[in-house]
Amino acid sequence: MSSLAERYAASLQYLERAERSIPLASQTFSKSRTQYPVGAAPLFAHRSKGSHTWDIDGNEYVDLVSSLGAVALGYDDEEINEAVIRQIRDGVTLSLAHPIEAEVAERLIALVPCAERVRFGKNGSDATSAAIRLARAYTGRSHIIVCGYHGWQDWYIGSTSMHKGVPQAVRELTHAVPYNSVESLEQKIAELNGDVAALIMEPMTSTWPQENYLQAVRAITEQHGIVLVFDEMLTGFRFAPGGAQEYFGVTPDLAAFGKALANGFPLSAVVGKAEILDLMPQIFFSGTFGGETLSLTAARVVLDRMAGGAPTDRLAELGATLLAAIEQQRPAASRDFLSFSGHPAWIFQQWSIADPEVLAQAKTLLLQEMLRQGVLVLNTHDVTTAFTDEDLVFVAAAYAKALSQVADGLAAGDLRSRLECEPIRPLFTVRT
Repeated sequence: MSSLAERYAASLQYLERAERSIPLASQTFSKSRTQYPVGAAPLFAHRSKGSHTWDIDGNEYVDLVSSLGAVALGYDDEEINEAVIRQIRDGVTLSLAHPIEAEVAERLIALVPCAERVRFGKNGSDATSAAIRLARAYTGRSHIIVCGYHGWQDWYIGSTSMHKGVPQAVRELTHAVPYNSVESLEQKIAELNGDVAALIMEPMTSTWPQENYLQAVRAITEQHGIVLVFDEMLTGFRFAPGGAQEYFGVTPDLAAFGKALANGFPLSAVVGKAEILDLMPQIFFSGTFGGETLSLTAARVVLDRMAGGAPTDRLAELGATLLAAIEQQRPAASRDFLSFSGHPAWIFQQWSIADPEVLAQAKTLLLQEMLRQGVLVLNTHDVTTAFTDEDLVFVAAAYAKALSQVADGLAAGDLRSRLECEPIRPLFTVRT
């Protein structure tokens, strides 16, 4: 057994057990063995606190994944925990609506520029799918233009390579356009003869919007009567208290929030213009757990903290400080194959290796070595306000060592022999 197989022995053993009952042994694609190399990575977490996570083998990590961006204030936040514990004694899912539903909705309306009405869901796909159905009901049109990643429901996932099980008739109603291309958007609208209900887009991912791009998108959608939807699952409560729409000064018609909204508790929201959201009773967006009180209690604490702007300022500061430390310590040769981009609160790794097999080996080796040194990371940096100066120093040093391994392996042509696992090969490109 290799040294890493010994390090992750409990994970390997539990993987065998879990796969007998759960496809991929995980409820979440991005937490499964499709993203973490079997034999060279932890596959099951035991607990998390602050900015750290412990796997079931007892290994400790500085956690840059942060529950896929769902945690922004750190794990095991005392104020959130105390509020949730108080609420749990009064009930979790009740037989009537609870006042906290309106209390949290009012806070969102106060923070988010486009928000005049609010409805809650439990995950991002709930909120984005509600927005799409609302847009179709409001406009009477069928086609949807997408720009980014928007969840697992048929209307979106059918436009990707993971479309098995989605009827062709559904797939034909969704059309992808590239980010930062006004020309592509205008061309697609023309191709569809204006029969477009909505443009749903992530207002920013790894690439900054070109000057006046988002403003132009807003003007074009208004000109054609298209509902503009911002998918703010990750930009929300990371870029600014009111999301990317506040940060960039562009107000959509609807927006979908989730992830950090309740700091890891399952909650999402679709917000926007009253004239559109007031169609909710007619489109029948309804769920037993939409008013579940524990997640809403957590969200109330989060939104009160976010309102002053200190958490989002801190996230940007931490992300920028981390990136500067990495750049200072990384080996010069690593700049030939890896760069970083994005907003400091949501930084992306950007690889420049043309050969797909070499790329898979290089990415897997970086992941293997970062995990070996105690940094839990995928391809983004999702810092939380719980990160300490010591965490940043630790992560930067780990990057320096791991990137040296990758640089040496590329130079020697022996990346594969440095791996103690099979390379991770992408099954699905979420964002380009």
